[in-house]
Amino acid sequence: MEFSQNTEQKERYVNRVRMRPKKSSIHCTAALQALKRKKRLEKQLSQIDGTLSTVEFQREALENAHTNTEVLRSMGLAAKAMRAAHENMDLNKIDDLMQEITEQQDVAQEISEAFSQHTGFGEDFDEDELMAELEELEQEELNKKMTNIRLPNVPSTSLPAQPDRTPGSLGPATRPRAAPSRRAGGEDEDLQHLAAWAS
Repeated sequence: MEFSQNTEQKERYVNRVRMRPKKSSIHCTAALQALKRKKRLEKQLSQIDGTLSTVEFQREALENAHTNTEVLRSMGLAAKAMRAAHENMDLNKIDDLMQEITEQQDVAQEISEAFSQHTGFGEDFDEDELMAELEELEQEELNKKMTNIRLPNVPSTSLPAQPDRTPGSLGPATRPRAAPSRRAGGEDEDLQHLAAWAS
């Protein structure tokens, strides 16, 4: 602390000497003495700065060394703790334990699957047989609907014969018109029934 105060006082003194106005009336010998003293103080100041830098460097080096020592000691303690923790552990025992855990997980999975299976309580039916029976029922229903459908009546009158065409005859050939078919009274009803069945 005193060392730093002395350094600051010398620095202030050197700065005062530097800032002093030069007078032509000052005696030459006194000026030379002051100049020598100034140079000496500047040199001392430079040496003190160097010493302070060295001390600061040494302090940082000591701090780093202390930190490294603490890190090394902590790592040693951690290694000892891990060694003590692993002392009672055997790799073969660990492998056996992991195998047993895997087996128990498999057993638990099988139990879970057994619980989640849908039990029919005597209702185990063959899917193919059920589908075949369903198709038979649908076919029977279709047959019933087909027997109830009434088809339209076929006209009983015969169509007129088509006249023979001679090759080279002039004029367009006339086509006889078919006799209009009569719709039975229930034909519309049959068509509606057929449309309902198709949908």
